Amino acid sequence: MNRLNCTVLLLMSLTGTTAHAGHYLGDLTWTEAERAFNETPIVVIPFGAGAKEHGPHLPMKTDELVLNHLTDAAVENRDVLVAPPILHGWFPAFRDYPGTEIADSLIFQSYVAEVAQSLIRHGARSLVFLNTGISRATGLPLSIVARDIRANHDVPTLIVSWDDLETEEAATFYEQKRGGHADEMETSIVLFLRPDLVKMDRAKRNYRSEPAEQIGYAPGKFSRADESGVYGDPTLADPDKGRRMLEHMTANWLLALDQFASKLP
Repeated sequence: MNRLNCTVLLLMSLTGTTAHAGHYLGDLTWTEAERAFNETPIVVIPFGAGAKEHGPHLPMKTDELVLNHLTDAAVENRDVLVAPPILHGWFPAFRDYPGTEIADSLIFQSYVAEVAQSLIRHGARSLVFLNTGISRATGLPLSIVARDIRANHDVPTLIVSWDDLETEEAATFYEQKRGGHADEMETSIVLFLRPDLVKMDRAKRNYRSEPAEQIGYAPGKFSRADESGVYGDPTLADPDKGRRMLEHMTANWLLALDQFASKLP
């Protein structure tokens, strides 16, 4: 058995999670929801792009597919209440392509804040934002919302982004020399989750320019001049690599929930 699988099973056995599965808020009646808010320690707000370019070979809902996989794991294995996902968001790096972007980051922040405050009004005692974007992109406005929730409502709040769920071990799963979008990793994941949505005959390698060393944070952008919208080598993708990556991310996601829960009042 994969070591990460063992980690997940160990965490489940230590916390008794098989007997304390969570719920999707939308599956409950309002009376059940009222009770769940009172009894469930963590409310998860999932955020991921419902439609964002992922090259000419992957579905635009790639982030949503990963989001669903991770929230399913949380509901099956942890005592959490998962709110309906936020599928529209702030994606300036992909603005040249079709998608579901809220271009004004302040409007997006306000929208997310209203969702969070609604959950707090109805009894949420702590919040976890699950972000299937990266921390230095879509995670930026979410971090501001989380900071304000903690400061203004005294509600413990955690943000877990895609890159938080990767460790150095994840790099050993792949062969590409570099990447980061619609690449070997993401293509492998979708080949595992929904192979029917992948068009491998359209996958093309694109390493873009060699990243330069720099001080500070320089936001990236994908341009239609590049055409592919790919960074990496999706031609190396394989569903087994995707399975291993999802096991890795899921183990770290459940661990993050456990660590957060252990620090709640």
